[in-house]
Amino acid sequence: MDVYLETERLILRRFTPADVDLVTALDADPAVMRYVNGGRPTPRDEIRDVYLPAWMAYYEAGDRYGFWAAIEKRTSAFLGWFHLRPHEGEPDNQPELGYRLIASSWGRGYATEGSRALIRKAFRGLGAHRVYAATMVVNVASWRVMEKAGLRFVRVFHEPWPDRIEGEEQGDVEYALTLDEWNAGPDAGT
Repeated sequence: MDVYLETERLILRRFTPADVDLVTALDADPAVMRYVNGGRPTPRDEIRDVYLPAWMAYYEAGDRYGFWAAIEKRTSAFLGWFHLRPHEGEPDNQPELGYRLIASSWGRGYATEGSRALIRKAFRGLGAHRVYAATMVVNVASWRVMEKAGLRFVRVFHEPWPDRIEGEEQGDVEYALTLDEWNAGPDAGT
């Protein structure tokens, strides 16, 4: 297993083609996909032919940024994924943090734990100057994870969604943390 990062309870490892069924099952849960596309499952062939190859392409550039499978240490169960990556056309030192976890793991602190570890890695090991995350205003659980991970509210914004999602009219929220803010906070020495 090619481990990218370990926390107290999680292993973040590289994806492989063998993960197609795990990601397909994750994306088949309407609750997981509610704020992604309104609750529709992602077809297995799309995960196999589009998503996994795109995620694994990050590894060819090294382990700086990308997508990683989240594995629970105690059980070796697949919990979902995290990503840390700059968007195309945006500065390399301002990556976006993201996560998608199975519903049975919600409310147990895994999203916060993985997010804090990736934020720490971004600032201590990757030369990031700013880390940000975004979600729909109505996705309260996700922006609470962002707050618990140390990100701070930046703005509400509106952008068109390719799919009609209940609550989209309220817009999206952006949360972020700069290197200076992180250095002044409680996690800087960890």
